[in-house]
Amino acid sequence: MEKWYVAAKKADFRAWSEKFGISPVVARVLRNRDLTEEAQVEQFLRGTLQDCHSPWLLKDMDRAVEEILEAVKTNLSIRVIGDYDVDGICASYILTTALQLLGARTDTAIPHRIHDGYGLNDNLIREAQQDGIGMIITCDNGISAAPQIALANACGIRVIVTDHHEVPFEEIGSGGTGRRELLPEAAAVIDPKQEGCGYPFPGICGGTVAYKLAEALAERTGSSALKEALEEMLEFAALSTVCDVMELKGENRILVKAGLERLKISRNPGIRALMEVNGIEPERLGTYHLGFVIGPCLNATGRLDTAARALELLQSRTRGEAVTAAGELKALNDSRKSLTLRGVEEAERRIESLHMDRDKVMVIFLPEVHESLAGIIAGRIKERYHHPVFILTRGEEGVKGSGRSVEGYHMYKALTEVKHYFTRFGGHAMAAGLSMREEDIEGFRRELNEKCALDEEDFVPRVHIDVPMPLGYATEEIADQLELLEPYGVGNPRPLFAQKDLVFLSGHKMGANKTCARYRVRTPEGEEKQLVFFGDLDAFGRFLDSKYGSGAADELYERQVNYSVSVAYQLGKNTYRGRTELQYIMQYYC
Repeated sequence: MEKWYVAAKKADFRAWSEKFGISPVVARVLRNRDLTEEAQVEQFLRGTLQDCHSPWLLKDMDRAVEEILEAVKTNLSIRVIGDYDVDGICASYILTTALQLLGARTDTAIPHRIHDGYGLNDNLIREAQQDGIGMIITCDNGISAAPQIALANACGIRVIVTDHHEVPFEEIGSGGTGRRELLPEAAAVIDPKQEGCGYPFPGICGGTVAYKLAEALAERTGSSALKEALEEMLEFAALSTVCDVMELKGENRILVKAGLERLKISRNPGIRALMEVNGIEPERLGTYHLGFVIGPCLNATGRLDTAARALELLQSRTRGEAVTAAGELKALNDSRKSLTLRGVEEAERRIESLHMDRDKVMVIFLPEVHESLAGIIAGRIKERYHHPVFILTRGEEGVKGSGRSVEGYHMYKALTEVKHYFTRFGGHAMAAGLSMREEDIEGFRRELNEKCALDEEDFVPRVHIDVPMPLGYATEEIADQLELLEPYGVGNPRPLFAQKDLVFLSGHKMGANKTCARYRVRTPEGEEKQLVFFGDLDAFGRFLDSKYGSGAADELYERQVNYSVSVAYQLGKNTYRGRTELQYIMQYYC
């Protein structure tokens, strides 16, 4: 079971309530988002694009703009090289469009996941040389490609890096007490995570870095066409931010909020086609649709085919070609789902048979699994077992792997401590990728676990309660005010409340496959409410059987019962057949 924590951060909630016209309950939720000053609350509730940071605060932005404009002026051929995930695809679209609007001679290359691997490689540099390319601009990659950029320099190709990943470093000093960044020798390096970068919010994604560069180019040139295009580019910065699982705080939240409003009325045929083939009503579009419907369709091309197809979809100019391409992407994603399910089942078999859950960090070798699915499978296994997980697969050149982490375990730093096992690696706190030799897998697993400082407490999932609040206090007014906190996502989760000792009276399973349920419950004050649950009904049934005896779960759906259960719930509003009502959604129970 999970361990529940009730937030106890302090502030003058009554003053915030009066100043901003919100309930003290909502004020507490805002404080739990690490807001401490009234100015921060004001921006959270009412922030606009004008509150975003200037692109010129990014280190090397001046140099990058000067280099690009000189290349455009001298008709130098420019190649944008992106990445095969949503962030890299969107960043490539943004920069390619910006360069075209400035009249640059430009094209785009996105590495093939299987043949090229992540980011720059020697072959891409050689191809650029053969094609007469004079400048390469990276998107969502390049910060760890020092050897490849050195090769480009030797070939007479100027390189500008735009990235957001952790900067490689080496430990220096006695006992590794210090560290030195290993920056590539590029003409300009834009990465908010590099030392000496004064950008106030370093947690932006590659698509947003590209958007900032486009914004700077628009300011410097005064191009009206580029300034107008920034509105559409905002849609892709928002999509990138959600799909790359960036924290929806500060500038990210503003960009996503504004980008979502733009996406609802998007004029991009590719985006509209993706919504159409997936049955998404544009006016109801939210972060869920970006992260779990549209994003996976774009990602599927890079996993099972080539991400160039996703870029081509975004560059479609007619509805007909866009709908055809979007349908193909959806079919690819459906295939990816089936392959992922089989991979997850195989990983679970390995864990159970080899007792891998005893390891602090799970390292699971699935040689037959398609290497492009490793990250998704790692995420699913991490969610089930709540351990850091690496899924390794057999690639064309050795072993490739992806990792997903838990709170308290910085995955990139952990890999840096055992980097002697890798031919290549990169990532950040919560996710990472690597390449290595198959014969080194066991040594990697052993040493990674020996160096891991996590203890048993770290493997217990944590549930963070915003406010203990009886269901009777959860009013429609509070539900309306909670909508001001959207969009929700990482760093700004949907608020979670808790009620002790609810009495479950009866239940009714719903849906075509009976996978969700509605319960009639009685509060300690004697009020009866309706509670819905979209989680694992079997797990909830096992919990009831263990607490109230065998068959207790079946009785809940067959007759009146009296089961006392404490519940963590979300508050929302549900509209059905024109009628809107408060909805209490159970998330956890104990």
